[in-house]
Amino acid sequence: KGVSGVFLGQDFITVTRSGAEWQHLKPAILGLIMDHYLSGAPVLLGETPKAASEGEEFFEEGDAEVVTTIKQLLDTRVRPAVAQDGGDITFHGFREGVVYLNMKGSCAGCPSSTATLKHGIENLLRHFVPEVSEVRAV
Repeated sequence: KGVSGVFLGQDFITVTRSGAEWQHLKPAILGLIMDHYLSGAPVLLGETPKAASEGEEFFEEGDAEVVTTIKQLLDTRVRPAVAQDGGDITFHGFREGVVYLNMKGSCAGCPSSTATLKHGIENLLRHFVPEVSEVRAV
């Protein structure tokens, strides 16, 4: 009660509250997470669900080196910062200078996600990878 959503990132969990105060929710949530972690049970039962927007990555074989650089920049400079705000951004594809990214968690609905994508991530990638001309959310 008091939780409206849970987002499981690769190495973090985001809990969204609804109506209740954090000081009341936090001990119960942390207790449940720790109990589950210590039990050794899997995080999810069965097959991991994929979002509809997620699919196979796409890029030309000749762009493999560029894609590797893009992924390294995302993993080391972008994803840790975005995870602090309860979201995640992952690589989806690269074609004709355009990088396609999946925005998840709080990033998917954040009003400033377009500014983050265009002014932050796009500028970073264009600076380090001259082949990048634009970044788009999928």
